[in-house]
Amino acid sequence: MAMKYLALLSLLLNLAVLFSIVPKTTSEGGGYGDDCGDQSGNDVSNLCSAAEAIIFSRVQEAVLDDSRMAASLLRLHFHDCFVNGCDASVLLDDSANFVGEKTAAPNLNSLRGFDVIDAIKSDLESVCPETVSCADILATAARDSVVLSGGPSWDVQMGRKDSFTASKSLANNNIPGPNSTVANLVSKFQNVNLSLRDMVVLSGAHTMGRARCTTFRGRLQGATTSNAPDASLEFVQSLQELCSGSDSNATLANLDLATPATFDNQYYVNLLSGQGLLPSDQNLVTGDDQTLELVETYAEDVVAFFEDFKNSMIKMGSLGVGTGMNGEIRRNCRAVN
Repeated sequence: MAMKYLALLSLLLNLAVLFSIVPKTTSEGGGYGDDCGDQSGNDVSNLCSAAEAIIFSRVQEAVLDDSRMAASLLRLHFHDCFVNGCDASVLLDDSANFVGEKTAAPNLNSLRGFDVIDAIKSDLESVCPETVSCADILATAARDSVVLSGGPSWDVQMGRKDSFTASKSLANNNIPGPNSTVANLVSKFQNVNLSLRDMVVLSGAHTMGRARCTTFRGRLQGATTSNAPDASLEFVQSLQELCSGSDSNATLANLDLATPATFDNQYYVNLLSGQGLLPSDQNLVTGDDQTLELVETYAEDVVAFFEDFKNSMIKMGSLGVGTGMNGEIRRNCRAVN
């Protein structure tokens, strides 16, 4: 008991130091639903003033330990929001009532960071029980991951509720795949009320992270067009060499060769040089004039990219948000209460 008390005291002291540097969340006048927080109508920021510092502290610790974790936490939020909205359904384990989304094709042996979310939730439950939803944790951790990697910050609206169920079939159907054409990408994004511009700018999240050889086999066949830049030929050859081993299915490649752990606009510069790792990424240059124009804009203007990215993240973060009695605040992010 004494050890638990000392651990909690240490956490609170550390949080006091972090309060002055963490990005801001908001629910006052801008939260989701009429309750803007818990079911009694209280503001999340008032009920748990330490929430943003707790989340930032854990995300910072995880990213310092493994820089790839920033991309992983950002991706968790993406994959959550594309299936019935941002409701933390992606975090649910299988139960007697449903098969969860973790074993869906886009997620299996791919999504990571669940342990970081568990640690954040445990800390929050110690300080302010049943107050901050797992969905809000995902949204805030995604923002903090971008900030810690050198990207823009934005206000995260709080007050989301956690779902009572998950859907493996919708995860398989709704989440854009790595071999998608531009038309397919646009369709997947429009299905959740996100525009072509949202699609191109949110694809910029691939400026961080890594991918398995199995996800970019289509890029191993050669340059995408007959007049592709020479750099793309060298790039494809390097991928062919990387993925030639007998255990290449587990081999990882950086999505951005130049600055793999930094959130910047290098992703778009790479695409114009024929160095997009995933076929779906390179298709933004070769498959459509509108997407090519946006790629060129973001490659030239990092400020424009950052501004559009944060606006699209706010837009995506509001998808299908559950409030009031439409959801709950889970005590354990892996299971309904």
